[in-house]
Amino acid sequence: MDKIIELFNVTKLYNIGEKEYKALDNVSLEINKGDFVVILGPSGAGKSTLLNLIGGMDSVSEGTIFIDGTNITNYNEEALTKFRAENIGFIFQFYNIFSNLTVLENVELVNDVVRNPINAKEAIKSVGLENHINKFPTQLSGGEQQRVSIARAISKNSKILLCDEPTGALDSKTGIEILKLLKYQCSNENNTVIIVTHNTLYTDIADSVIKVKNGKIENIIKNDKPKNIDEVNW
Repeated sequence: MDKIIELFNVTKLYNIGEKEYKALDNVSLEINKGDFVVILGPSGAGKSTLLNLIGGMDSVSEGTIFIDGTNITNYNEEALTKFRAENIGFIFQFYNIFSNLTVLENVELVNDVVRNPINAKEAIKSVGLENHINKFPTQLSGGEQQRVSIARAISKNSKILLCDEPTGALDSKTGIEILKLLKYQCSNENNTVIIVTHNTLYTDIADSVIKVKNGKIENIIKNDKPKNIDEVNW
C-alpha cells in the first residue's frame, strides 16, 4: 500500500524563556494512503504538535517529513501555505468559522483555493445542515457550528484530513454520524483521515492507532479488522 505520510527522526523544539522544551523527540512513522488513523495520548504528549507538523502548520527542528512522496521539510511559509491549500483539510475542536458569513458561504470559501472541491451544498447536506444553509453561526448551536467546519473540510476534498477532537462539541448521536462520514472519506483510498482524541473507543474503528507519550511514539497498533462504527458500544 502506498505511503501518504512519512516522518523520519522528527524532533520539534520550543524555547520557553531560557529553557528548551522538546514537544516531539526523534519520531519516525509511516501512514498509508486511505487509512483511518487515531492518535492517542494524554494532554501535553505531543499529539497536536504531530498533527501541526504533518499539516504544514509548523516546521521541524530536526528530521524529515514526506507527504505523498514530496519532501516538505524545508518549505518556507509561502510554500507551506500552498501545500496546505492543495493537500490538507483541517477540523479543529474550536470551529474557526466566520460569524459574518452564512453556513453556505463558510463552506464555499474553499472553492477558490482547491483544485477539485466537493459541491458545498452536498457537503452541508452530508452533515445534516441542509435546513440551515442560509443561517449565520450565531443562529446555530455549538454542535451545529462544528458541523459547518466539518462540511467545509469535507468540501475541500483534500488528500489528508486532520481532525483535532472533531466530535468533542457534539452529542453522541451526531458524533457517531460524523465519525461515519469521516470513515467514509477513506473509502477507495480517496482521503486519509487522522484524528487526535482522548476517546479510546476510537481505537476499535481505526486502521492504525498511534500512541504518543512525552513527545515520543510509545506504540503503533495496526488493526487488520477494524470494527464497523455501529458495532462499538458508544
